[in-house]
Amino acid sequence: MANKQPQRIKTISEFHRLNNLEKPEHPLVSVIDFESIRHLPTDGSISFTRDFYSIGLKKNFNAKMKYGQQQYDFDEGIMTFMAPGQVLRIEAQNEETVKHSGWLLLFHPDFLLHTSLAKAIKQYQYFSYAVNEALHLSAKEEAVIVGIIRNVEQEYRSAIDHFSQDVIIAQLELLMTYAERFYHRQFITRKVSNHQILSRLDDVLNDYLNSEVLAKQGLPTVGYIAEKLHLSPSYLSGMLKTLTGQSTQHLLYDKLMEIAKERLSTTSLTVSEIAYELGFDHSQSFSRLFKSKTNLSPLDFRKTFN
Repeated sequence: MANKQPQRIKTISEFHRLNNLEKPEHPLVSVIDFESIRHLPTDGSISFTRDFYSIGLKKNFNAKMKYGQQQYDFDEGIMTFMAPGQVLRIEAQNEETVKHSGWLLLFHPDFLLHTSLAKAIKQYQYFSYAVNEALHLSAKEEAVIVGIIRNVEQEYRSAIDHFSQDVIIAQLELLMTYAERFYHRQFITRKVSNHQILSRLDDVLNDYLNSEVLAKQGLPTVGYIAEKLHLSPSYLSGMLKTLTGQSTQHLLYDKLMEIAKERLSTTSLTVSEIAYELGFDHSQSFSRLFKSKTNLSPLDFRKTFN
């Protein structure tokens, strides 16, 4: 089963049908109580993609969920954000039917057409990096999110009028703004996990910058570094900005300058040779970067050790 292509679910109505739920009251928006879904028995597994957005708030989930590069436990409230086309894999843990509690909010991209959220949703990075990092909620944060989700449900269950779409869009924007706030808090409060990432980042940079690959292929890209850490570039950049105040690129350059200083002070290599070993095609580019970081040219820096 593991080698099967993910099942593609094209519409919210199809999602309801596959999960033996009643037909959705609105074709483009739906709120689902997870306790009403029982669809993965025995020791099976399933992976799927959806052609619509989904925001899940899950608790007490007796299965493994592979979300990007990580698996998650659900003793506490966890939010996941999936954009159309992203893959989710669920693996049952035992012979019982999968059970979970919480809420699932679905909305189709067509619902966003001609609204402020149609373009703005692209700015919410968790729809891209959430495949690598779920949002862990406190009890108070969970209550805020549940309140907004229920507002959405109440609105589309009411008589549809000229204001219905605007009201729901406003609730979705509010939910996403809160999610951004909570993610920012998570960068700070999940210190152990995040500092482990910083330690791994240091190892990745050291391994690359001290290898022969550097001279042959040049400086590593942010995408390469993020991939090695099993994170998306945007998530890594956001975390580093919060924890260190610097971008991935700045940390890379700082690490590079440490190596440059060592070689300038302990070897007789020329500036051009050092620049080449550090992945620069032109020594002038290396010299400009070095001076911007140290206020000294490479040669002036070397003179301080003579």
